[in-house]
Amino acid sequence: MEYKKYSVIVFDLGNVLLPFDYKFMTDKLDLVKPGLGSSFREYYKNNYTIHRSFERGDIKEDEFIKLMLGCCEQLIDKPAFCQYYSEIFTENKNVIALLPELKKKYKLVILSNTNNIHFEFGYKHKDFLKNFDKLILSYEAGALKPEPAIYKAVENYTGLPPAEHIFIDDIEEYAEGARAMGWDAIQFKSFEQLAGDLKILGIL
Repeated sequence: MEYKKYSVIVFDLGNVLLPFDYKFMTDKLDLVKPGLGSSFREYYKNNYTIHRSFERGDIKEDEFIKLMLGCCEQLIDKPAFCQYYSEIFTENKNVIALLPELKKKYKLVILSNTNNIHFEFGYKHKDFLKNFDKLILSYEAGALKPEPAIYKAVENYTGLPPAEHIFIDDIEEYAEGARAMGWDAIQFKSFEQLAGDLKILGIL
């Protein structure tokens, strides 16, 4: 069987390598004041454009934190907010275990819709990041998946043709955004499914 040649495997972070759950945060807020967590969750959901703007880098950190502390009734300070807001991640150990093997044959890149608070406080220190040649983060790139510009930022880094890139993301819309650029893509649903797909493609 002849396999398609890939040079670059591009991974999403959230819910692929790093599952996340805002309940970790809202539970902490409820300890500060009963109901504060649920009111924060409601505000965050109803004002999701603020989150997206922060991830694109359109809203700066100080402005974002000011809005969030207001939502939290000024009952916590900036350091506490950054801590609570970033302690939402766990590690997908099975997927992470694939990285050293993949790194032997492929250039590895992270492509994530994220913000600088999550990066600095949530996962910058994670050991598995050493497997990656480059992190393309939305707030630095000034674009969000599925906007073409953020996929182009990966290509600008690798200098390789679109067809040599394959993208792994849990959100089908973002996987489709990569396909529209001429990449291949896998929608991540589970470790078992991902490992099976990678084997079918001759990557594992």
